[in-house]
Amino acid sequence: MTFSLIARCAKTGQFGIVISSSSPAVAARCAHVRAGVGAVASQNITDPALGPLLLDALAKAQPADQALASLTKDRQHIDYRQLLAIDAQGKTAIHSGRQVLGIWGEAQGVDCAAGGNLLANPTIPTAMIAAFEIAKGHLGNRLIAALTAGLAAGGEAGPVHSAGMKIADKLDWPLVDLRIDWSNTPIQALEVAWKIYRPQMAAYVQRAKDPTQAASYGVPGDE
Repeated sequence: MTFSLIARCAKTGQFGIVISSSSPAVAARCAHVRAGVGAVASQNITDPALGPLLLDALAKAQPADQALASLTKDRQHIDYRQLLAIDAQGKTAIHSGRQVLGIWGEAQGVDCAAGGNLLANPTIPTAMIAAFEIAKGHLGNRLIAALTAGLAAGGEAGPVHSAGMKIADKLDWPLVDLRIDWSNTPIQALEVAWKIYRPQMAAYVQRAKDPTQAASYGVPGDE
């Protein structure tokens, strides 16, 4: 019911994920990032608790493959899960259990990994990797390009209704956390939300760090 891509920006050290699904509010359950640590997608009959647990393992400087192997070993119901992880060095690992739904696929690239289930065809993750690796600009732009490519390559077997993008930079909270929880065109709506949010992104960080130096809020009554 989901296709996603996780990534690291080698230039900035940011970590990000994009994800889309036929289910509502997919990013609320499946997308996990942590500054200086990594990114995780926990999907396919999702256990949201696995995302933070895997990030905790990565925070202890375990490589992605070791962290994923430790988490999945002898864990109950792990055959129903699909997990993707990327660590601080850009190394990736994927677990796709024997009970992953429908047509599924996975792929790994430079500083990125993609996976999905209930797909229209198994090539979707490879298409997302290819789009991410050739895209330019901010990590958010590259993530949107990957998600759009996944949809263009076939996406899910049925229509998608939710999408999200999350990026961690240097702070304890995400630099970007955009969600389209229900829409007939969630990926297109997510791209619009990113284009609106990106020019304001630095201002929101500044307001958190030092509101005395923050730019005008641009709302009625603000002087």
